Amino acid sequence: MGNVYGYVRVSTKEQNTDRQHIAMQESGVPSENIFEDKQSGKDFERPEYKHLLDTVVSGDVIYVKSIDRLGRSYKDILEQWKLVTKDMGVDICIIDMPLLDTRNGRDLMGTVISDVVLALLSYVSENERKTILQRQAEGIAAAKARGVRFGRPSIKLPEDFQNVVEQWESGEVSVNEILEYCGMSESTFYRRLREVRADQEKI
Repeated sequence: MGNVYGYVRVSTKEQNTDRQHIAMQESGVPSENIFEDKQSGKDFERPEYKHLLDTVVSGDVIYVKSIDRLGRSYKDILEQWKLVTKDMGVDICIIDMPLLDTRNGRDLMGTVISDVVLALLSYVSENERKTILQRQAEGIAAAKARGVRFGRPSIKLPEDFQNVVEQWESGEVSVNEILEYCGMSESTFYRRLREVRADQEKI
């Protein structure tokens, strides 16, 4: 009987991992053996996941709450599953899907069933991610069509901006005085200055 480990993942630092940690505790995974990434599941280039693979040895078992916590890429999930279970001799248990527990059903039929279920769930997981990305893109496009602007709001220029610029160009005021007066950074000042001059050239 090897050691028991857990892998927890969410896509962003703001997301909560409590439910996954509770599932790990209920499965008997020691808290010090839980590896957690707060990173997209689009690939397996994740520091804690790599650390986990460097830690486990043949005979150990890794618990994961659901297949999408392991990853989102159909091809990559299948490759990692083979690497961990067959090449490294480490078992994987997907808590939400008891059929995906490599400690069970080691006969041919059990292996075939788990392989089919894994392939199906991996495919579904990847397509869910593609659907989410497509909806995001469609939402952004629709918002832009309605005139919604993204990014930081543009800093409003003072009404006498042109006069202030002329004073700066003549050496009457320094660039730091202008930045303080306009309430903007140096890079923003020069960018807005280029924008103003470009608009003037169109007139």
